[in-house]
Amino acid sequence: MDWGTELWDQFEVLERHTQWGLDLLDKYVKFVKERAEVEQAYAKQLRSLVKKYLPKRPTKDDPEVKFSQQQSFVQLLQEVNDFAGQRELVAESLGIRVCLELAKYSQEMKQERKMHFQEGRRAQQQLENGFKQLETSKRKFERDCREAEKAAHTAERLDQDINATKADVEKAKQQAHLRNHMAEESKNEYAAQLQRFNRDQAHFYFSQMPQIFDKLQDMDERRATRLGAGYGLLSEAELQVVPIIGKCLEGMKVAAESVDAKNDSQVLIELHKSGFARPGDLEFEDFSQVMNRVPSDSSLGTPDGRPELRAASSRSRAKRWPFGKKNKPRPPSLSLLGGHLPSTLSDGPSSPRSGRDPLAILSEISKSVKPRLASFRSLRGGRGTVVTEDFSHLPPEQQRKRLQQQLEERNRELQKEEDQREALKKMKDVYEKTPQMGDPASLEPRIAETLGNIERLKLEVQKYEAWLAEAESRVLSNRGDSLSRHSRPPDPPATAPPDSSSSSNNSGSQDNKESSDEPPSEEGQDTPIYTEFDEDFEEPGSPIGQCVAIYRFEGSSEGTISMSEGEDLSLMEEDKGDGWTRVRRRQGGEGYVPTSYLRVTLN
Repeated sequence: MDWGTELWDQFEVLERHTQWGLDLLDKYVKFVKERAEVEQAYAKQLRSLVKKYLPKRPTKDDPEVKFSQQQSFVQLLQEVNDFAGQRELVAESLGIRVCLELAKYSQEMKQERKMHFQEGRRAQQQLENGFKQLETSKRKFERDCREAEKAAHTAERLDQDINATKADVEKAKQQAHLRNHMAEESKNEYAAQLQRFNRDQAHFYFSQMPQIFDKLQDMDERRATRLGAGYGLLSEAELQVVPIIGKCLEGMKVAAESVDAKNDSQVLIELHKSGFARPGDLEFEDFSQVMNRVPSDSSLGTPDGRPELRAASSRSRAKRWPFGKKNKPRPPSLSLLGGHLPSTLSDGPSSPRSGRDPLAILSEISKSVKPRLASFRSLRGGRGTVVTEDFSHLPPEQQRKRLQQQLEERNRELQKEEDQREALKKMKDVYEKTPQMGDPASLEPRIAETLGNIERLKLEVQKYEAWLAEAESRVLSNRGDSLSRHSRPPDPPATAPPDSSSSSNNSGSQDNKESSDEPPSEEGQDTPIYTEFDEDFEEPGSPIGQCVAIYRFEGSSEGTISMSEGEDLSLMEEDKGDGWTRVRRRQGGEGYVPTSYLRVTLN
């Protein structure tokens, strides 16, 4: 069934229907355009959200990036950013494949429809003109017939009239004959016009208009088919990004599962442990015997010395609690810092247990008190700390780490300069063998500059190695003191001081050693003492993290390595800002791959 046969008389209906179809096409194009704008705005808002919550500081300068929680959050933001990119692809696909193409097709359909209806209207106009000509010839034939009949009646009347002249009769007969001839011609013309009109009308209704209607039907069916395909493009645009969006969601799931609370606790320890030895036990000071108390090595005094003892006790309590809300420690009294002592103390008897003079004991205590006060003052956030090149202003453990970092950086720079020197030597050899390629003498300044840099870096490496060895020995020494001190069981409570003069001497010497080795610290957090040895014996060249290949990469150039999608790799060196990361494969082989092809997890 087609329009030309079934709807031969529904010209206006077909005109309205085809116009409705084109309006529907334009309406869908407008809908897709607004949908693309929504997707674009959604992607833009997602990217703005990601940018808002991404770390503002560079990754290397942010200590928080070492925590798995922060790494997972950054990875989650990156996956959301990739998801926003997929929404942008959807908007772009809808805008190009649907909006532009369907809008262009709609214009073509409008032009084709206009041409078909113009052709139909011309055919209708021709048929109407033929009908008008038929009506004109018909009226003329009718008029001529009446005129001929009237002329014949007049001639017949004059012929029967006896008073009429012969001339009048002849004239009337000639007029009647003329009218009959004109009527006959009008009849023939009317018959010819009628025959022509019937032929044109049959051609109009059985051939011309059905062809036009069939063309309109074909145009409308093609429009409907294209519109249906446009409906399908809406879902195809979504289906094309579903795999990537699935990977983004999978990456979010992996980021959520990679949060390691235990590792984060260990990272916090590694970041902030100071390496200081823990404070030793306080000695018991007996105030019950006021006048006849026997002085000891660790609790000095005279019969009149209670104020000094109270001051020393309060100072000792103050410096043992650097994290509490205590008042700032006051400077030690002159009696503890080697100043003027009361005469009763200088003239008092010496301890029978130690046999030493109280002044010597006071001197030892003053040596141990002053640095420890400075140390705890820095632990509580001392101001005005001078940053030194050997990082001695930092706690021992932090100093060792910073020196290790500086040493690794100098070694990398040294290796780079040596590689450049080798390259310049090879280039010089090539120039000497092939003079037309260049002048060997032009490379001498660069070679000399490279040699100077190598010598400078070697000296810096030696300097940092010496500082590092000293810092490591200090850390090990503090660890040994802390272990020996805390391996001794605590003293039981007693009403009199224990007989531990030798222990007091050892404690004083240890305090003196600690005070001489402990630089000022900026942080005051106790750290575990058994988990610090792993870093000191870390093997060089060990992986610093793990990574997974997100995409396949063919390492065709020198220095690169191939990897397949989903392959687990060991991270050997982070990206230095050039977009490449050095990795090692499980089955062997080491090289560089693009950083953007990896999902990295640092140790």
